[in-house]
Amino acid sequence: MEFFENKFFLLAITFGFFFFSKLLQKKTGWVVLNPILLAIALLICFLKFTGVSYETYNEAGSLVEFWLKPAVVALGVPLYLQLRMIKKQLMPILVSQLVGCIVGLVSVTIIAKLMGASPAVIMSLAPKSVTTPIAMEVSKAAGGIPSLTAAVVVVVGLFGAICGFKILQVGHVGSPIAQGLSMGTASHAVGTSRAMEVSGKYGAYASLGLTLNGILTALLTPTILHLLGLY
Repeated sequence: MEFFENKFFLLAITFGFFFFSKLLQKKTGWVVLNPILLAIALLICFLKFTGVSYETYNEAGSLVEFWLKPAVVALGVPLYLQLRMIKKQLMPILVSQLVGCIVGLVSVTIIAKLMGASPAVIMSLAPKSVTTPIAMEVSKAAGGIPSLTAAVVVVVGLFGAICGFKILQVGHVGSPIAQGLSMGTASHAVGTSRAMEVSGKYGAYASLGLTLNGILTALLTPTILHLLGLY
């Protein structure tokens, strides 16, 4: 039992599950076998089977969390490579991001309210489409439940990574710029990671969508919730 609780072993098993999940998806070609989703499921089963507590595992997880910040900064590299093209289309990009942010906030809050969700749950759902650190801070400031927000953000990201490109295909959205921006805006870092797998261009615009939507959501959420009579 002590061996299972060793943080370096837990770190190794985390990387092992993710590597296995990547190989499995590559061999099968099934989009539904998203490596993040599958690795999470395997880790939950492992922790339940061995009796290792989440608190113990989280100590090992903090070693991975350290690399999240430099990983996010690294997203700026493909963005820089597409900088000339982005400058030429800056206004359409900004307008589309503003519309995407507003639609995302308004739609989820109205649907949650119509379904009878409590104010705390509605506040927790509002920042669903931005990366976890921003979403949790917005949720906390609005009176939501940060832990619920974090869980919803993960679900939204996984849904976008699995179904995002298929939905865009059904909607006849063929532009790499539009697809990249949509993936980053709607499904944050997980969607951006999926876009990176397609090409650097898709990844660059997904990074831009992730960044702009995070900023706009942080700025506009209180105002929009206030206008909807929820804040």
